[in-house]
Amino acid sequence: MTKRESVLRYIHIMNRLRTGPASFEQIDTYLSRQSELQGGNFNMSKRQFQRDLKDIESIFEVEVNYDFKLKVYAINEDENSEMSKRRMEALDTFNALKIGESSYRSIHFEKRKPQGTENFYGLLHAIKNQMQISFTYQKYWEDTITHRTVEPYALKEFRNRWYLLANDLKDQQVKSFAFDRLTELEMTKKRFKPSSSFDVNEHYKYCFGIISPTDHELKEVVLSFDATQGKYIKSLPLHETQEILVDDQHEIRIRLKVYLTLDFIMEILSHGENVKVIQPYSLIKDLKNSYKKALMQY
Repeated sequence: MTKRESVLRYIHIMNRLRTGPASFEQIDTYLSRQSELQGGNFNMSKRQFQRDLKDIESIFEVEVNYDFKLKVYAINEDENSEMSKRRMEALDTFNALKIGESSYRSIHFEKRKPQGTENFYGLLHAIKNQMQISFTYQKYWEDTITHRTVEPYALKEFRNRWYLLANDLKDQQVKSFAFDRLTELEMTKKRFKPSSSFDVNEHYKYCFGIISPTDHELKEVVLSFDATQGKYIKSLPLHETQEILVDDQHEIRIRLKVYLTLDFIMEILSHGENVKVIQPYSLIKDLKNSYKKALMQY
């Protein structure tokens, strides 16, 4: 068996267990089916399976436990973190692309420019080792290219884009820098002590998007969607604070607690006639002004 088949077998075992607990026989049946679909050989003995579980924990940091009462294997829920889920998504995508590379017409890619992910490792290294970094940066709305020296704190994803959150030494403000507009990354030899007052999860807890909550109001927002659009909102919540107030054949009404940043307002506008803002009035007023300005274009 090749190393590639071994790694793919690990992925298939995890994929089966992500759907729920399973016995060895159920997992073996699933692997047999995947062998037929992908033209590989993923079957194994029970002894090999036990070795695979150790490899899975070592390589992917996913712990699989055995329930002696129910006689099934299950992924440790504590290990089923957001980081672990995203790791698995990346592996699923890689595996799918590997299968589809012999028939490129079977996968249709979204056309977009490179996202700057080549800087991932360097940025993570700087964050972990608390090293100042420098780079050149160009905002979309400015023609000039600026040189920045920053203290990197964390990375954040929003709408398939990655951002660096860092303290800009020019004015001592925590800012976001998009990967795809960041070039000429360099590590300096200067170390820094992270701000004890900054926590990325707390900083963005009530934010929608990447815009910092600075100078924005925290509001309780109530939105009403038509029944069809509401299904999408239920399956992919707008924000982690989302709670459903009404769910019937006419509407889905939700409540959020967010800062009214431009990112959030643009999100509401993108739903057009399928959403109605119930509260707060300040958001209703902002949307009315946006719609009026849009109509003036015609």
